[in-house]
Amino acid sequence: MLFDYEVLRLIWWALLGVLLVGFAVTDGFDMGTAALLPAVARTDGQRRQVINTVGPVWEGNQVWFILGGGAIFAAWPALYAVSFSGFYLAMFLILVALIIRPVAFKFRSKRPEPAWRARWDAALCFSGVVPALIFGVAVGNVLQGVPFHFDDTLRPFYTGSFFALLNPFALLCGLVSLAMLILHGATWLQIKADGEPAERARRYGMIAALVVIVLFAVGGFWVAQLDGYRIVGDLDPNGPSNPLRKEVVLEAGLWMNNFAKWPLLWLVPVVGFGGAVLALLGLATRIGTLSFLGSKLSVAGIITTVGAAMFPIILPSSTDPGHSLTVWDGSSSHYTLGIMLIATVLLLPIVLLYTAWVYKVLWGKVSERDVNEEMY
Repeated sequence: MLFDYEVLRLIWWALLGVLLVGFAVTDGFDMGTAALLPAVARTDGQRRQVINTVGPVWEGNQVWFILGGGAIFAAWPALYAVSFSGFYLAMFLILVALIIRPVAFKFRSKRPEPAWRARWDAALCFSGVVPALIFGVAVGNVLQGVPFHFDDTLRPFYTGSFFALLNPFALLCGLVSLAMLILHGATWLQIKADGEPAERARRYGMIAALVVIVLFAVGGFWVAQLDGYRIVGDLDPNGPSNPLRKEVVLEAGLWMNNFAKWPLLWLVPVVGFGGAVLALLGLATRIGTLSFLGSKLSVAGIITTVGAAMFPIILPSSTDPGHSLTVWDGSSSHYTLGIMLIATVLLLPIVLLYTAWVYKVLWGKVSERDVNEEMY
């Protein structure tokens, strides 16, 4: 292999972060736009206008979600097993929302009755709000530790419940996620729509930007008080993937250790805050490209802040901290990671180039007068 096991694990940890950020930056504005639909569009024509800003691109954006799920399954099988089984009901709600979205896109305009279209508009709003909220709730629970452990044969056992996920800190993280994606959707509408929907989106986006700044700051202070996780003793970065061969301690404030150890990491949350401020300025001055760039930076900064704080922990266990999954003991084999990296290097540029080409072809504002019955 070109890279040793330790380097490959680091590369795939970084790639997982890239895929998650890519999903949030692309499909995030789809969800934010859908969440804003009832608030920014008052007439059927306006709702069709808003829907058609994301209608041609949402399927391509959702590819990032599939890539992220596939990467977790192939590169971090233990993480996939624990998280997808432990958060089963939460994942089910997300999948229901994501399944409803294409159905709503396709069926909304099949009948002209206002009640029919109103129901599908509500479904679209649901498909935007629910995933945005639940993804944040999941992150909040990960930061607090997930109740799971392994037996001697490395079978994972989750001992939590769905309603236990809805704790105060996790709900705060859910609100950060929801506000973040509503801001992203609002900035998208500012550059893709015109007229009243764009103006209403601008106003809601400014509120969302302020909410993101405040709640992200509150979340940061809260995280500084939470019990963080730290590996003690030696752990071989090139060793076998066995999460039972280490010792982990809990202590309040440990999630801030990486920022103290590597001060440059403070630039990551600064990007999260700065992006939201930039988006706010862009919305206030009606400079669409500035606001959209700011919201993308804010999304990337906020998500990356979580990864930077937790490294090298990927999924901490509140049941038995020593069973927590890390970059060094939760991955697939050296050979598997190497083959996957080759495939990624060959195929990911094609995905990026195709996505860029699609956005270039479809660029331009969507006006209410341009929407017809053959569209969404």
